[in-house]
Amino acid sequence: MIRTGKRLNFVTCMGYFIFTGFRLICFFFAMVLFCTSCGGGGKPAAKTQGPVPIDVLVVSITEIEEVVDANGTVLAGETVELHPESSGRLSFLNMPDGGTVSAGAVLARINDAEILGQIAQQQAGLALAMKNESRLKQLLAVNAIPQAEYDAAQTQVLTIQATLQTLQAQAEKLVVKAPFAGQLGLRKVSPGAYVSPATILGTLQQTYPLKVDFALPDVYVSLLEKNSTLSLLSSNGTRTWPAKIIATESRVNAENRNLTVRAAIEGTGLKPGEYVTARFKQKQKGILIPTNALIPEASSNKVIVVKNGTGKPVPVKTGTRGPEYVQITSGLTEGDSVVVTGVLFVRPKSPLKVRSVKTLAELK
Repeated sequence: MIRTGKRLNFVTCMGYFIFTGFRLICFFFAMVLFCTSCGGGGKPAAKTQGPVPIDVLVVSITEIEEVVDANGTVLAGETVELHPESSGRLSFLNMPDGGTVSAGAVLARINDAEILGQIAQQQAGLALAMKNESRLKQLLAVNAIPQAEYDAAQTQVLTIQATLQTLQAQAEKLVVKAPFAGQLGLRKVSPGAYVSPATILGTLQQTYPLKVDFALPDVYVSLLEKNSTLSLLSSNGTRTWPAKIIATESRVNAENRNLTVRAAIEGTGLKPGEYVTARFKQKQKGILIPTNALIPEASSNKVIVVKNGTGKPVPVKTGTRGPEYVQITSGLTEGDSVVVTGVLFVRPKSPLKVRSVKTLAELK
Protein backbone atom coordinates (compact mmCIF):
# COMPACT_ATOMS: atom_id res chain seq x y z
CA MET A 1 0.00 0.00 0.00
CA ILE A 2 2.79 2.39 0.72
CA ARG A 3 4.47 1.77 -2.63
CA THR A 4 1.20 2.32 -4.49
CA GLY A 5 0.66 5.74 -2.80
CA LYS A 6 4.07 7.01 -3.80
CA ARG A 7 3.52 6.00 -7.43
CA LEU A 8 0.17 7.74 -7.59
CA ASN A 9 1.69 11.00 -6.24
CA PHE A 10 4.45 10.98 -8.88
CA VAL A 11 1.98 10.48 -11.75
CA THR A 12 -0.23 13.26 -10.42
CA CYS A 13 2.67 15.76 -10.31
CA MET A 14 3.84 14.93 -13.80
CA GLY A 15 0.38 15.45 -15.20
CA TYR A 16 0.12 18.86 -13.53
CA PHE A 17 3.42 20.10 -15.06
CA ILE A 18 2.46 18.87 -18.56
CA PHE A 19 -0.92 20.60 -18.38
CA THR A 20 0.63 23.87 -17.20
CA GLY A 21 3.24 23.85 -20.01
CA PHE A 22 0.54 23.26 -22.61
CA ARG A 23 -1.38 26.30 -21.35
CA LEU A 24 1.71 28.54 -21.64
CA ILE A 25 2.40 27.42 -25.21
CA CYS A 26 -1.17 28.16 -26.22
CA PHE A 27 -0.97 31.64 -24.64
CA PHE A 28 2.27 32.42 -26.53
CA PHE A 29 0.77 31.48 -29.93
CA ALA A 30 -2.36 33.48 -29.15
CA MET A 31 -0.24 36.60 -28.47
CA VAL A 32 1.69 36.11 -31.73
CA LEU A 33 -1.52 35.87 -33.73
CA PHE A 34 -2.90 38.98 -32.00
CA CYS A 35 0.19 41.09 -32.69
CA THR A 36 0.27 39.91 -36.31
CA SER A 37 -3.34 40.84 -36.90
CA CYS A 38 -2.88 44.27 -35.29
CA GLY A 39 0.26 45.00 -37.36
CA GLY A 40 -1.42 44.62 -40.73
CA GLY A 41 0.22 41.42 -41.89
CA GLY A 42 3.52 41.89 -40.03
CA LYS A 43 4.46 45.25 -41.60
CA PRO A 44 4.93 48.05 -39.00
CA ALA A 45 3.17 51.31 -39.73
CA ALA A 46 5.53 53.96 -41.09
CA LYS A 47 6.01 56.95 -38.77
CA THR A 48 6.22 60.26 -40.60
CA GLN A 49 8.29 63.19 -39.21
CA GLY A 50 7.64 66.80 -40.15
CA PRO A 51 10.20 69.59 -40.77
CA VAL A 52 12.33 70.65 -37.81
CA PRO A 53 11.44 74.20 -36.66
CA ILE A 54 14.51 76.44 -36.47
CA ASP A 55 15.66 80.06 -36.30
CA VAL A 56 18.41 81.34 -38.58
CA LEU A 57 20.90 84.17 -38.73
CA VAL A 58 21.75 85.67 -42.10
CA VAL A 59 25.47 86.35 -41.67
CA SER A 60 26.96 89.66 -42.70
CA ILE A 61 30.28 91.48 -42.43
CA THR A 62 30.37 93.48 -39.20
CA GLU A 63 32.94 95.48 -37.25
CA ILE A 64 34.58 93.36 -34.57
CA GLU A 65 36.40 94.83 -31.58
CA GLU A 66 38.95 92.43 -30.15
CA VAL A 67 40.25 92.96 -26.62
CA VAL A 68 43.67 91.49 -25.79
CA ASP A 69 44.93 91.42 -22.19
CA ALA A 70 48.44 90.70 -20.94
CA ASN A 71 50.01 90.63 -17.48
CA GLY A 72 52.53 93.42 -16.93
CA THR A 73 54.97 94.64 -14.30
CA VAL A 74 55.62 98.31 -13.61
CA LEU A 75 59.26 99.36 -13.84
CA ALA A 76 61.01 102.51 -12.70
CA GLY A 77 62.19 104.83 -15.44
CA GLU A 78 65.70 104.26 -14.08
CA THR A 79 66.81 102.21 -11.09
CA VAL A 80 70.19 101.66 -9.43
CA GLU A 81 71.78 100.18 -6.32
CA LEU A 82 74.11 102.67 -4.69
CA HIS A 83 77.61 101.29 -3.95
CA PRO A 84 80.83 103.12 -3.04
CA GLU A 85 83.75 102.66 -5.45
CA SER A 86 86.37 102.52 -2.66
CA SER A 87 86.67 101.10 0.83
CA GLY A 88 86.74 103.25 3.93
CA ARG A 89 84.75 104.78 6.76
CA LEU A 90 81.75 106.98 5.99
CA SER A 91 82.38 110.56 7.06
CA PHE A 92 79.23 111.95 5.46
CA LEU A 93 75.84 110.32 4.74
CA ASN A 94 72.81 112.15 3.36
CA MET A 95 70.32 109.44 2.38
CA PRO A 96 66.98 109.98 4.13
CA ASP A 97 64.63 107.01 3.84
CA GLY A 98 62.31 107.60 0.90
CA GLY A 99 63.78 111.02 0.26
CA THR A 100 63.82 112.80 -3.09
CA VAL A 101 67.19 113.84 -4.52
CA SER A 102 68.36 115.74 -7.60
CA ALA A 103 70.88 114.53 -10.16
CA GLY A 104 74.47 114.96 -8.93
CA ALA A 105 73.54 115.40 -5.25
CA VAL A 106 76.22 114.09 -2.85
CA LEU A 107 74.71 111.17 -0.94
CA ALA A 108 77.76 109.81 0.90
CA ARG A 109 81.47 110.46 1.31
CA ILE A 110 84.25 108.23 2.60
CA ASN A 111 86.98 109.75 4.78
CA ASP A 112 89.20 111.58 2.26
CA ALA A 113 91.67 113.39 4.53
CA GLU A 114 94.66 111.38 3.32
CA ILE A 115 93.94 111.77 -0.37
CA LEU A 116 93.27 115.49 0.01
CA GLY A 117 96.69 115.87 1.70
CA GLN A 118 98.37 114.13 -1.21
CA ILE A 119 96.56 116.40 -3.67
CA ALA A 120 97.72 119.50 -1.80
CA GLN A 121 101.29 118.21 -1.81
CA GLN A 122 101.23 117.64 -5.57
CA GLN A 123 99.65 121.01 -6.21
CA ALA A 124 102.51 122.72 -4.35
CA GLY A 125 105.07 120.70 -6.29
CA LEU A 126 103.33 121.56 -9.54
CA ALA A 127 103.49 125.27 -8.80
CA LEU A 128 107.24 125.09 -8.17
CA ALA A 129 107.84 122.93 -11.24
CA MET A 130 105.92 125.35 -13.45
CA LYS A 131 107.98 128.33 -12.19
CA ASN A 132 111.20 126.42 -12.81
CA GLU A 133 110.07 125.49 -16.31
CA SER A 134 109.23 129.15 -17.03
CA ARG A 135 112.71 130.36 -15.95
CA LEU A 136 114.49 127.70 -17.98
CA LYS A 137 112.43 128.57 -21.00
CA GLN A 138 113.70 132.16 -20.86
CA LEU A 139 117.30 130.96 -20.50
CA LEU A 140 116.85 128.57 -23.40
CA ALA A 141 115.70 131.44 -25.56
CA VAL A 142 119.15 133.12 -25.19
CA ASN A 143 121.00 129.79 -25.44
CA ALA A 144 122.09 130.02 -21.80
CA ILE A 145 121.18 126.35 -21.07
CA PRO A 146 121.17 123.20 -23.10
CA GLN A 147 117.86 121.92 -24.56
CA ALA A 148 118.01 118.75 -22.44
CA GLU A 149 117.82 120.73 -19.19
CA TYR A 150 114.67 122.50 -20.30
CA ASP A 151 113.13 119.24 -21.51
CA ALA A 152 113.69 117.67 -18.07
CA ALA A 153 111.93 120.60 -16.36
CA GLN A 154 109.00 120.36 -18.79
CA THR A 155 108.70 116.60 -18.21
CA GLN A 156 108.61 117.17 -14.46
CA VAL A 157 105.62 119.51 -14.89
CA LEU A 158 103.76 116.95 -16.98
CA THR A 159 104.54 114.18 -14.51
CA ILE A 160 103.19 116.14 -11.55
CA GLN A 161 100.06 117.05 -13.52
CA ALA A 162 99.41 113.36 -14.33
CA THR A 163 99.93 112.40 -10.68
CA LEU A 164 97.55 115.15 -9.63
CA GLN A 165 94.86 113.88 -12.05
CA THR A 166 95.22 110.37 -10.65
CA LEU A 167 94.79 111.59 -7.07
CA GLN A 168 91.75 113.66 -8.02
CA ALA A 169 90.16 110.61 -9.69
CA GLN A 170 90.78 108.60 -6.53
CA ALA A 171 89.20 111.36 -4.48
CA GLU A 172 86.10 111.29 -6.67
CA LYS A 173 85.74 107.58 -5.99
CA LEU A 174 85.33 108.42 -2.30
CA VAL A 175 82.13 110.35 -3.07
CA VAL A 176 78.77 108.74 -3.90
CA LYS A 177 76.51 110.97 -6.00
CA ALA A 178 72.99 110.51 -7.34
CA PRO A 179 73.30 109.56 -11.03
CA PHE A 180 69.81 110.91 -11.76
CA ALA A 181 66.94 112.62 -9.99
CA GLY A 182 64.60 110.25 -8.19
CA GLN A 183 63.40 108.77 -4.94
CA LEU A 184 65.61 106.95 -2.47
CA GLY A 185 64.64 103.66 -0.97
CA LEU A 186 65.43 102.52 2.56
CA ARG A 187 68.94 103.29 3.79
CA LYS A 188 71.07 100.18 4.48
CA VAL A 189 73.99 101.71 6.43
CA SER A 190 74.58 104.23 9.18
CA PRO A 191 77.00 107.19 9.43
CA GLY A 192 80.50 106.09 10.43
CA ALA A 193 80.11 102.57 9.01
CA TYR A 194 83.04 100.95 7.24
CA VAL A 195 82.01 100.18 3.66
CA SER A 196 83.48 98.53 0.59
CA PRO A 197 82.44 98.34 -3.08
CA ALA A 198 80.29 95.30 -2.19
CA THR A 199 78.26 97.30 0.36
CA ILE A 200 74.77 98.44 -0.72
CA LEU A 201 74.09 101.90 0.69
CA GLY A 202 70.53 102.00 -0.66
CA THR A 203 68.54 102.20 -3.89
CA LEU A 204 67.46 105.04 -6.14
CA GLN A 205 64.38 104.89 -8.40
CA GLN A 206 63.23 107.31 -11.03
CA THR A 207 59.51 107.33 -10.28
CA TYR A 208 58.45 109.46 -13.24
CA PRO A 209 58.06 108.57 -15.97
CA LEU A 210 57.48 104.86 -15.31
CA LYS A 211 57.60 101.93 -17.71
CA VAL A 212 55.77 98.62 -17.98
CA ASP A 213 56.99 95.31 -19.40
CA PHE A 214 54.64 92.58 -20.63
CA ALA A 215 54.60 89.72 -23.13
CA LEU A 216 52.15 88.90 -25.92
CA PRO A 217 51.90 85.91 -28.27
CA ASP A 218 53.54 86.50 -31.63
CA VAL A 219 50.15 86.41 -33.41
CA TYR A 220 49.56 89.92 -32.06
CA VAL A 221 52.77 91.40 -33.46
CA SER A 222 50.69 93.69 -35.69
CA LEU A 223 49.41 95.44 -32.54
CA LEU A 224 52.90 96.17 -31.25
CA GLU A 225 54.04 99.00 -33.48
CA LYS A 226 56.10 101.75 -31.90
CA ASN A 227 53.99 104.59 -30.43
CA SER A 228 50.85 102.39 -30.43
CA THR A 229 48.60 103.19 -27.49
CA LEU A 230 47.15 100.86 -24.88
CA SER A 231 45.48 100.98 -21.47
CA LEU A 232 46.78 99.74 -18.14
CA LEU A 233 44.38 98.44 -15.49
CA SER A 234 45.23 98.30 -11.80
CA SER A 235 45.27 94.95 -10.05
CA ASN A 236 41.76 95.53 -8.69
CA GLY A 237 40.49 96.95 -11.99
CA THR A 238 39.39 100.28 -10.52
CA ARG A 239 41.92 102.59 -12.21
CA THR A 240 43.34 102.93 -15.70
CA TRP A 241 46.37 104.67 -17.16
CA PRO A 242 47.24 105.39 -20.79
CA ALA A 243 50.53 104.05 -22.10
CA LYS A 244 52.50 104.11 -25.33
CA ILE A 245 54.78 101.41 -26.75
CA ILE A 246 58.39 102.56 -26.88
CA ALA A 247 60.19 99.34 -27.85
CA THR A 248 59.93 95.56 -28.27
CA GLU A 249 62.43 92.78 -27.78
CA SER A 250 64.48 92.09 -30.89
CA ARG A 251 63.38 88.43 -31.05
CA VAL A 252 60.44 86.22 -30.13
CA ASN A 253 61.00 83.81 -27.25
CA ALA A 254 61.45 80.42 -28.93
CA GLU A 255 60.11 78.51 -25.91
CA ASN A 256 56.71 80.16 -25.49
CA ARG A 257 56.45 82.19 -28.74
CA ASN A 258 55.92 85.42 -26.81
CA LEU A 259 57.35 88.83 -27.59
CA THR A 260 58.36 91.10 -24.70
CA VAL A 261 57.11 94.67 -25.01
CA ARG A 262 57.99 97.86 -23.13
CA ALA A 263 55.65 100.84 -22.87
CA ALA A 264 55.92 104.26 -21.23
CA ILE A 265 53.21 105.05 -18.68
CA GLU A 266 51.52 108.42 -18.94
CA GLY A 267 50.36 109.52 -15.51
CA THR A 268 51.12 108.94 -11.86
CA GLY A 269 49.81 106.75 -9.06
CA LEU A 270 51.80 103.59 -9.71
CA LYS A 271 54.91 102.25 -8.02
CA PRO A 272 57.71 100.14 -9.52
CA GLY A 273 57.02 96.44 -9.12
CA GLU A 274 53.22 96.71 -9.17
CA TYR A 275 51.12 94.29 -11.20
CA VAL A 276 48.95 95.74 -13.98
CA THR A 277 46.97 94.42 -16.93
CA ALA A 278 47.96 95.74 -20.35
CA ARG A 279 44.87 95.95 -22.57
CA PHE A 280 44.82 96.38 -26.33
CA LYS A 281 41.79 96.98 -28.53
CA GLN A 282 41.74 96.44 -32.26
CA LYS A 283 38.89 96.76 -34.73
CA GLN A 284 38.51 94.63 -37.83
CA LYS A 285 35.85 93.46 -40.26
CA GLY A 286 34.53 89.91 -40.02
CA ILE A 287 31.63 87.50 -39.54
CA LEU A 288 30.17 86.84 -36.09
CA ILE A 289 27.80 84.05 -35.07
CA PRO A 290 26.46 83.03 -31.64
CA THR A 291 28.64 80.53 -29.81
CA ASN A 292 25.72 78.09 -29.46
CA ALA A 293 25.49 77.85 -33.27
CA LEU A 294 28.97 76.30 -33.38
CA ILE A 295 29.25 72.49 -33.32
CA PRO A 296 32.67 71.51 -31.91
CA GLU A 297 34.22 68.29 -33.18
CA ALA A 298 37.50 66.50 -32.60
CA SER A 299 39.34 67.89 -35.62
CA SER A 300 37.22 70.87 -36.68
CA ASN A 301 34.19 73.03 -35.95
CA LYS A 302 30.98 73.05 -37.98
CA VAL A 303 27.83 75.09 -38.38
CA ILE A 304 24.50 74.17 -40.00
CA VAL A 305 23.71 76.21 -43.11
CA VAL A 306 20.24 76.13 -44.67
CA LYS A 307 20.44 75.09 -48.33
CA ASN A 308 17.25 74.43 -50.37
CA GLY A 309 15.17 73.89 -47.25
CA THR A 310 17.54 71.34 -45.68
CA GLY A 311 20.44 71.53 -43.23
CA LYS A 312 23.99 71.19 -44.48
CA PRO A 313 26.95 70.87 -42.04
CA VAL A 314 29.72 73.25 -43.10
CA PRO A 315 33.25 73.13 -41.57
CA VAL A 316 34.50 76.55 -40.43
CA LYS A 317 37.56 78.12 -38.90
CA THR A 318 37.22 80.40 -35.89
CA GLY A 319 39.05 83.52 -34.74
CA THR A 320 38.26 85.77 -31.82
CA ARG A 321 36.02 84.19 -29.20
CA GLY A 322 33.83 85.90 -26.65
CA PRO A 323 31.24 84.80 -24.11
CA GLU A 324 28.38 85.25 -26.63
CA TYR A 325 29.90 85.39 -30.10
CA VAL A 326 32.66 83.74 -32.11
CA GLN A 327 34.37 85.08 -35.21
CA ILE A 328 34.32 82.92 -38.35
CA THR A 329 37.44 83.43 -40.44
CA SER A 330 36.63 80.92 -43.21
CA GLY A 331 33.81 78.60 -44.28
CA LEU A 332 30.98 81.17 -44.42
CA THR A 333 30.20 83.94 -46.85
CA GLU A 334 28.01 86.98 -46.45
CA GLY A 335 24.35 86.03 -46.94
CA ASP A 336 24.55 82.43 -45.66
CA SER A 337 21.70 81.37 -43.36
CA VAL A 338 23.10 79.74 -40.22
CA VAL A 339 20.91 77.73 -37.85
CA VAL A 340 21.02 79.36 -34.40
CA THR A 341 18.25 77.50 -32.53
CA GLY A 342 17.36 73.81 -32.69
CA VAL A 343 20.89 72.98 -33.85
CA LEU A 344 20.97 69.63 -32.02
CA PHE A 345 17.77 68.43 -33.73
CA VAL A 346 18.96 69.06 -37.29
CA ARG A 347 20.15 66.06 -39.29
CA PRO A 348 21.95 66.19 -42.66
CA LYS A 349 19.47 66.70 -45.52
CA SER A 350 16.55 66.77 -43.08
CA PRO A 351 13.73 69.19 -43.98
CA LEU A 352 13.71 72.42 -41.99
CA LYS A 353 11.06 74.99 -41.21
CA VAL A 354 12.39 78.51 -40.65
CA ARG A 355 10.34 80.16 -37.93
CA SER A 356 12.16 83.50 -37.93
CA VAL A 357 15.29 85.31 -39.05
CA LYS A 358 17.27 86.65 -36.08
CA THR A 359 19.79 89.44 -35.76
CA LEU A 360 22.90 89.47 -33.54
CA ALA A 361 21.25 92.00 -31.25
CA GLU A 362 18.21 89.72 -30.75
CA LEU A 363 20.46 86.77 -29.88
CA LYS A 364 22.16 88.47 -26.95
